[in-house]
Amino acid sequence: MSQVVLHSPAGLGAARQQLRAAGRSYAGRRLAAVGLPTLAGLLLLGLLAARWPGGRPMLLAGMVAVLAGAAWQLWPLRRLGPPAVARQLDRLFPELEDSVGLLLQDAEHLSFLGQLQQQRVAHRLEELAATQSPLLPVSFKNSLLISALLLAGSALAWWLPARQSAVASPAAVAVHFSPDAARPVPAAAPRITKVELLVTPPAYTRRAAFAPTAATFQCPQGARVRWLVHVNRTAGAAPTLEIGSQKVALRPAAGLANQFEATQVLSASALYRLRYAGQTSDDYAIDVRPDQAPTIRLQTPKPYTLIAARGTRPEVPIKATLRDDYGLTRAELVITVAQGQGEAVKFHEVRRDLSAGLGGQPSETTVASLLNLPKLGMTYGDELYFYVQARDNNGHGARSDAFIVQWQDTAAAASALDMGMGVNTAPAYFRSERQIIIDTEKLIAEKPKLTAAEFSNRANALGFDQQSLRLRYGKFLGEEAEKGLGVTAGPPTADEPAAPTADAPTADEKPAPKAEADDHDDHHSEAPTGRNASPTATDALMDPYMHKHDDAETADFLEPAVKAKLYAVLDEMWAAELRLRTGQPAAARPYEYRALRLLKQVQQQTRAYVKKAGFTPQPFPESTLRLTGELRGAAAPRLQATVPAPNAQPAVRAALRWLATAQAAPSQPASPADAAALDQAGAALAQAALQKPGLYLPALRALRQLATDARASRVPCATCLAPAQRALADLLPAPVPTAAPPAAPNRLAQRYFQELSR
Repeated sequence: MSQVVLHSPAGLGAARQQLRAAGRSYAGRRLAAVGLPTLAGLLLLGLLAARWPGGRPMLLAGMVAVLAGAAWQLWPLRRLGPPAVARQLDRLFPELEDSVGLLLQDAEHLSFLGQLQQQRVAHRLEELAATQSPLLPVSFKNSLLISALLLAGSALAWWLPARQSAVASPAAVAVHFSPDAARPVPAAAPRITKVELLVTPPAYTRRAAFAPTAATFQCPQGARVRWLVHVNRTAGAAPTLEIGSQKVALRPAAGLANQFEATQVLSASALYRLRYAGQTSDDYAIDVRPDQAPTIRLQTPKPYTLIAARGTRPEVPIKATLRDDYGLTRAELVITVAQGQGEAVKFHEVRRDLSAGLGGQPSETTVASLLNLPKLGMTYGDELYFYVQARDNNGHGARSDAFIVQWQDTAAAASALDMGMGVNTAPAYFRSERQIIIDTEKLIAEKPKLTAAEFSNRANALGFDQQSLRLRYGKFLGEEAEKGLGVTAGPPTADEPAAPTADAPTADEKPAPKAEADDHDDHHSEAPTGRNASPTATDALMDPYMHKHDDAETADFLEPAVKAKLYAVLDEMWAAELRLRTGQPAAARPYEYRALRLLKQVQQQTRAYVKKAGFTPQPFPESTLRLTGELRGAAAPRLQATVPAPNAQPAVRAALRWLATAQAAPSQPASPADAAALDQAGAALAQAALQKPGLYLPALRALRQLATDARASRVPCATCLAPAQRALADLLPAPVPTAAPPAAPNRLAQRYFQELSR
């Protein structure tokens, strides 16, 4: 057993020094483990920013994110003192017995056992420091791996642009400057010697920068176009770029002598030209192609799909083709399920993400999904609506048309009375009386084309529909069951005697004796008096307020007049049904019309009209003249005025008049005042050249040359007059056809008709 020296300040000091050294070593290695990938990431982002100027804002944000992540990982090191190091050593080495913290305390403040444990921990810490270094390890495996990958990416970013420099650098295009015959330009005069163009498409196109091969070119919307103009020598003002209605002064290119540059982000098509030292180039067009929204075409299913109730799996496959000009980023299937009928219908929406295969932003792809109706909570009779929507990498979205999928309902109207008649029962709805009349008229018109069996079957089917409608209206009068063929629940009419009952025998039968009648109908006898009369009296008092379902006379709250008309409706329906069942639709037609007329009277009679209190304005003329045929004063007032028609394109017409004059006198010099009219016509011609540059650009150049000649008071260019005149004439609207003036009267004809009229 080793001897322990209790009071050894030198041993405690050395142990504390080891704790501080372990903390500093851990902090340095942790800083190196975090700093290596951070520096490699910053190097990669810096190279990308140098090679890709259009993405510098995004790359700068990435650098800030990398620095923030490194700071977040190194933030705990600010609290890495001896106590924190002691806690980490206790967690890593069980032989220290969670007592490293005793080394940070003075021995005088510890008990005897505490001093003894302090000496033991100091001795074991010395042994660990001698056998294991460092005490707090830091893993560099992930750090080195990430740093190697980032450095490889940096090397690739440095190498690829060097090979693509021939494509990404500006290229010279041919730009024509119109010569001035009257004022020849000296060889030493300042002039533009070369024009280079570079087009950088926006990020959403995912296309590299390119150099156009001609001064007139196409580019996507949002592209950045750079003009690099070379001059033989600088003198006076810098070259000017006139693009659309803007005039942009080119700035000197950094580090390049006698070179000027300008950059424009284009969102619409435009014409441009260059000016320098009195020289003006021809007009050239930039055709800007806007980004198109995605297109969606559903291959399956059809716009309407009916799933049979039996024999078909309740599944519908969906397959759609998505296309976009630059790339798709998101696709989604939106499903709306409708459950229930009538006012109790409920809707709920389900969304499915179909973007699984759009990671590479393809320009064309096919998405698919499967609609399992039971899993969507549907049952027989429910239906769903779905559509597919897509979004491209520029934020443009599109959606398809809504498609319908319906699960066939198994419910069908059936009647026990007509099970053996072979009648095609309709679904769970009743046909109206008006529809029965229409079908009856149709059956009568088609009778010559039908066989006797077909005519009878269709008439019988109409009779079944009439019976269903009669039973439906009978429920309003308290009829809860079919009384029998031709028997309604209403009171007997004058034309039809009452049906025989126990209380009302027929005329052929003799009335029964009073004693026998009392045995059969006890409730007609007089009620006893006294205390036993109390329940009867109570029932008599409550009888007006009770709703008796078993009594057709008191089973509703309808007015007596309305109830009488409804009874008449049922009688008419029964008469029509009887004749339809027996194959006499022509005889049933009058009863059907009377039933419809009575139903309309009941409908009007049961409406309640409540007059509102408050201000009642005077009726409009339309309300007093409705259905009278009188339209005087009913038309809305109209204000009419005759104004002179504006002169269509006065600048173009003025230029055409000048061109006609110049063609008539080709040797006469033009005046500077004529240049203003030609410039205004050139603005209108430039708008047309944006739509059809191949047709109007040569004419625009000719018109600009004529304006230049007019400013210099020179003779107009003879070859420029015809193309400019044709293009300006095309801009004018077509003349309105006018009626030919009447021919002059013929005197001989007038004399002839005068003689005939005598």
